[in-house]
Amino acid sequence: MVISYLIGSIPFGYIIARLQGVDIRLRGSGNIGATNVWRNLGVLAGLLVFIGDAGKGMLAAWLGRHFGGTDNVALLTALAVVVGHGWPLFLGFKGGKIIATSLGIFLILDKIIVLPALGLWIILSGTWRYISLASMAAAFSIPFWMLFLHRPWSYVCFSIFVFLIVIYKHFPNIKRLLTGTEPKINFFRPR
Repeated sequence: MVISYLIGSIPFGYIIARLQGVDIRLRGSGNIGATNVWRNLGVLAGLLVFIGDAGKGMLAAWLGRHFGGTDNVALLTALAVVVGHGWPLFLGFKGGKIIATSLGIFLILDKIIVLPALGLWIILSGTWRYISLASMAAAFSIPFWMLFLHRPWSYVCFSIFVFLIVIYKHFPNIKRLLTGTEPKINFFRPR
């Protein structure tokens, strides 16, 4: 779990932006995640951050499953990587919104669950162009898909916990959505 937390604490958004001479925490929303990097530094930088953050989740879930031998250990390492990404040791405990990292986790734990959630994300982000709203809705849908597909209760509880963290981390976005000031994403070029 300690290793997974430290893996989660690797701030890919901060690192990739710094390589371009930018402190991403001072740009846009101030978030170190792929969306803010994409908006401010371009599609390639955002994609690299997304891959790094998702990769962290995949690695931690795989480590738990491979070395722990059970899904419950994988859920513990997955929880640790989520906490590491959301509250990273290396950035004063101010991290990302856990979307890409959680996607990576679910790709290892239950690939089937990812498909409907990703489909919902694509539809909502393509229709309304609010990445935050699409991400929250996709995270909200995962516990329901878990229940519908009769997944173990430990998975359902973990997915609910992830959703609650997603909502907590998106409070500023929720306020901007309610006031009509949340920026929309342009999929073909950054803002």
